[in-house]
Amino acid sequence: GPTVELRQRRKPKSSENKESAKEEKISDTPIPERAPKHVLFQRFAKIFIGCLAAVTSGMMYALYLSAYHERKFWFSNRQELEREITFQGDSAIYYSYYKDMLKAPSFERGVYELTHNNKTVSLKTINAVQQMSLYPELIASVLYQATGSNEIIEPVYFYIGIVFGLQGIYVTALFVTSWLMSGTWLAGMLTVAWFIINRVDTTRIEYSIPLRENWALPYFACQIAALTGYLKSNLNTYGERFCYLLMSASTYTFMMMWEYSHYLLFLQAISLFLLDSFSLEQSEKVHEVYKIYIFSLFLGYLLQFENSALLVSPLLSLVVALMLAKCLQLNVKKGTFIAKIMKVINFYLVCTLTVTLNIIMKMFVPHKENGHMLKFLEVKFGLNMTKNFTMNWLLCQESLQAPSQDFFLRLTQSSLLPFYVLVLIICFLSMMQVIFRRINGKSLKETITLEDGRIGGRPEIIYHVIHTILLGSLAMVIEGLKYLWTPYVCMLAAFGVCSPELWMTLFKWLRLRTVHPVLLALILSMAVPTIIGLSLWKEFFPRLMTELMELQEFYDPDTVELMTWIKRQAPVAAVFAGSPQLMGAIKLCTGWMVTSLPLYNDDDLLKRNENIYQIYSKRSAEDIYKILTSYKANYLIVEDAICNEVGTMRGCRVKDLLDIANGHVVCEEGDKLTYSKYGRFCHEVKINYSPYVNYFTRVYWNRSYFVYKINTVISFQS
Repeated sequence: GPTVELRQRRKPKSSENKESAKEEKISDTPIPERAPKHVLFQRFAKIFIGCLAAVTSGMMYALYLSAYHERKFWFSNRQELEREITFQGDSAIYYSYYKDMLKAPSFERGVYELTHNNKTVSLKTINAVQQMSLYPELIASVLYQATGSNEIIEPVYFYIGIVFGLQGIYVTALFVTSWLMSGTWLAGMLTVAWFIINRVDTTRIEYSIPLRENWALPYFACQIAALTGYLKSNLNTYGERFCYLLMSASTYTFMMMWEYSHYLLFLQAISLFLLDSFSLEQSEKVHEVYKIYIFSLFLGYLLQFENSALLVSPLLSLVVALMLAKCLQLNVKKGTFIAKIMKVINFYLVCTLTVTLNIIMKMFVPHKENGHMLKFLEVKFGLNMTKNFTMNWLLCQESLQAPSQDFFLRLTQSSLLPFYVLVLIICFLSMMQVIFRRINGKSLKETITLEDGRIGGRPEIIYHVIHTILLGSLAMVIEGLKYLWTPYVCMLAAFGVCSPELWMTLFKWLRLRTVHPVLLALILSMAVPTIIGLSLWKEFFPRLMTELMELQEFYDPDTVELMTWIKRQAPVAAVFAGSPQLMGAIKLCTGWMVTSLPLYNDDDLLKRNENIYQIYSKRSAEDIYKILTSYKANYLIVEDAICNEVGTMRGCRVKDLLDIANGHVVCEEGDKLTYSKYGRFCHEVKINYSPYVNYFTRVYWNRSYFVYKINTVISFQS
């Protein structure tokens, strides 16, 4: 009517303009006709079978992990001490605190003792819950006692059972994500198959069960699945709300479970920012995700004992910058030259604001700067040189080096890498094609059909392409990050080969005329994954069954004897010194206090580790004695495996790194060689001659360990 015409002629305020645009959009949207009953039944059957397959895949994987763990360690036939020894390094520390919570008279008392812990590291009181992210252990201990499981199952089985169950959820979430992207649950089945076959490169659950990533990544996978559904253009209101709630809950839980989670969410936020820049339709949804980030960060800050690391995280700076940039945006007609200039200015503004805000936050918010991580990155990328023991030791860790050729060979043998590269190239090129069309102001259909052959126009695909490129770039530098990227590779490759849209996009470029492209795309989206699945079944299924049938045994009698001796002979108040990995096992198996821990997020603990490692250097007995007594140590444990280490990598043995740090060997040309008049301490102390016997008395030894009591009264008699 005339009122509508008058409203269009006037120039209303921005808020009125938005409201009228929404009204027009609602009125223009056609009311969908109700589908016939047989179509509804087909949809229901498809969803039911897909959900059943997803849940079954997760349950089967969890059962497989449990059976494999039993076969590998012969767990049920072990004594409690032998079971605990299977937890190595930092895993032993996490499980020890779970035991402490179960021993506490009440939950409140247990939490208090962990937050004011002075019974783990000598001369140091730590908030173990905050510093080590012990929320999984708190939850597991509450569930164990609240469900009455203490009368049914042993604590260790309950603990590892939860972790295996979470891994089942992890696989189910990857299944659902691939299903949502491709439209067929066949993609989910292929994702799970590739994930399990390549599990050496997709997860560390087999080697270290209590790792924080094993608790956290299942929630991140759920968040990605919810985000994938949320970004879809054809999602109804109820589905959108469900995805939003699931995304909110999983984002916050993920942040609570892992101290490095906000860095991973920062990469995700960058991906969403680029999506927002390229895809104009999903801008409001992307900004709703930013609100979830802010809510999770501040709630995490409050519930993690005012964790300042979250306030100075790059994630918060980026999200705040994006919010400010949105407020400063002007309403400019899309496709014009001014709109293109504004996009560039907006991108520059966000980058500048992010860096500026992060610097300001670090200036005004008291926080512990991870200086060792920044130094490590400088040395890693060749920006600096160092002789520092800790830096060089970190550089020598296999997980922090570039991926080996074996990694790519394994992915290629399972056919995963070739299909991933193919899918990524097609999606990326299609995405760039859509972006250039939008930059040039060409109008594109809002609803993408199979005949369009435009897979790069879907917002969720753009997001996943950007995210996998970012994760892959990092994985190419640091091998440990492959456990974040390889599951993504499984999911993206499976989605691609099962998606008719991807094949249709390829056929559009090839201008296929001989066969109807839509029909061929549908055939290939079923035939290719079926052929891949059959070939994987034939080649890898017998291997998986062989692994389950093969009885292995974890045999470490020397460590069992050492722990038994400590529990029987050492005083309760004794403090032990030795390598951080061994100290973690001593804390778990005996409960005795130690001088250091295998944790690398605390500068003081890193310095302690370096000082205690001096027992394998060419230092005098007096120097070692002063170091150990400064930490109130009563016993010293020398490991023969470290003292007589024959490393595969030259210069990466502990004693080599110590010699470089102490200047006892020439590292680079021009360096000064400092000659040490002392032999290597770990060798000399075994010989039992003065002055070593004056400071240290051997009280126990076996093939692997030598235990020395640190004398309080020193005798210098020859």
